[in-house]
Amino acid sequence: MPDKLHLLIPLAASPAPGCQQALQGLQLPQLERLLVRLTPAGTDAGEETDFSPPHERALARHLGLPAGRAGTTPWAAWSRADVPAGQACAWVTPCQWQVGADHVTLADPQQLGLDEADSRALLDVLAPWFAQDGIALEYDAPTRWLARGVALRGLATASLDRVVGRDVRTWMPDAASARALHRLHSEMQMLLYTHPFNDERAARGLPAVNAFWLHGAGTLAERPAPVASPEMPEQLRQAALREDWDAWVQAWQQLDAGPVARLAAHVAAGGQARLTLCGERSALQWDTAPRSLRQRIQGLFGRQRLSDLREQL
Repeated sequence: MPDKLHLLIPLAASPAPGCQQALQGLQLPQLERLLVRLTPAGTDAGEETDFSPPHERALARHLGLPAGRAGTTPWAAWSRADVPAGQACAWVTPCQWQVGADHVTLADPQQLGLDEADSRALLDVLAPWFAQDGIALEYDAPTRWLARGVALRGLATASLDRVVGRDVRTWMPDAASARALHRLHSEMQMLLYTHPFNDERAARGLPAVNAFWLHGAGTLAERPAPVASPEMPEQLRQAALREDWDAWVQAWQQLDAGPVARLAAHVAAGGQARLTLCGERSALQWDTAPRSLRQRIQGLFGRQRLSDLREQL
């Protein structure tokens, strides 16, 4: 029997006023067609203050990883095959904190324009400071380094998706259990404020890198059995993080005409499928499970629109 297709859609809705307005006139005929044929398969209820957003929890559950709301899914340890079982790891993302009168906002790291050469040069500057706390840094990608160290064990960290465009102070790890991390944040800001690395970037018209964000921390006792990853489009997520609701509407329309339409056709032809819609708080899931007579009748006479589901996401 072929594997069940799984379409997992991050930030399908948001409580942001701009999104709520955009939802009013949004027409998604393929999504409505698909929901008519699927059976509700559960809700992962949460809060906007959870360190782990619903789409990361849903992905972790699909992959067989710890999927709690507290920010303890060991994404870094899982992503790298060279991490031994039980070793504490995390991702470190170089970024820019924009300091205002009453807030400290984390700008989208993708807007820094970091390439591999710049990222490696910056890593060489910061690695000795992390090493003083027993944390070893190594390059993984321009906006992502791997950190290894005992200090990362049991550390709850907020997803980068929770923090981009928001006040970092809301999302910092608990100070009592992460004193070294809080101190490193302060030290890195002072170090980078006048560092030649940023002077050279300024000369090229590039924004300064003055901070970092640590996320995906934890240990993996044993690697779960490999499974096929769900189809997880990024367009909605990227537009929502920018709070560009016109782009978000366009992304939904493209998704409806593409991946959603393909899944609806697959289900109509008798195929097995799962759909997961994620918001800022919660996730809703549907499956091709057998439906009761009442559910079949409701499907014939009533369609669910995304705007009808927004309060549950």
